[in-house]
Amino acid sequence: MFKVMDIENTSLPKIRGREKEQKVMSKKSNLIVRNESGVALVVALFMIVLLSLIGLASSSSSTFEIKLSGNKRGATDAFYSADSGLQAVMGDTNNFTCSDTNTTGVPPEIISEGFGGKKTSNFTFNLPAGYAFADQPTMKIYRTTQKKVPRGLGMSAINFLYEYYIADSTGRDQTDFSSVKSQSEIREKIVRLEPTGQ
Repeated sequence: MFKVMDIENTSLPKIRGREKEQKVMSKKSNLIVRNESGVALVVALFMIVLLSLIGLASSSSSTFEIKLSGNKRGATDAFYSADSGLQAVMGDTNNFTCSDTNTTGVPPEIISEGFGGKKTSNFTFNLPAGYAFADQPTMKIYRTTQKKVPRGLGMSAINFLYEYYIADSTGRDQTDFSSVKSQSEIREKIVRLEPTGQ
């Protein structure tokens, strides 16, 4: 019996020592949690990261908007280039001598209109004095075999012949210096009235 008592008595101080250690550790952990000396640094770093992300997002958004507006300007410039090429070619009747009857490269929708000939080069661009294209539009004029009177003409159809043409104008951005430019294509139907002299 003495031996059992001795064992119990010796374990009791060990348990009390562990309880003291646990109390001391809990006090230290409470002190660490309550210690606020590094909180300002953590909050400052978090705010710097947050503000950097906001600045990066706004910078990329601004860059995207600048590219978008530049593309829109280039597309508009290409459209007006194609339109002005079409208007400059329509002023000269020599541009409508469509003697090439080779159908290579002619779009199928034009062949379905009744392809009668084409002209793809040697156009006369009638531009006002002092104006020139930085990048001249590409013109193609196709003659069709239609001869009917156009609807809604508003005048007598007697003593006239009618020739139908389809003009294709492809314009490019005139101010962009890069190798890849905005491009626009305009296709327009043109009716030419020719008096018969009767």
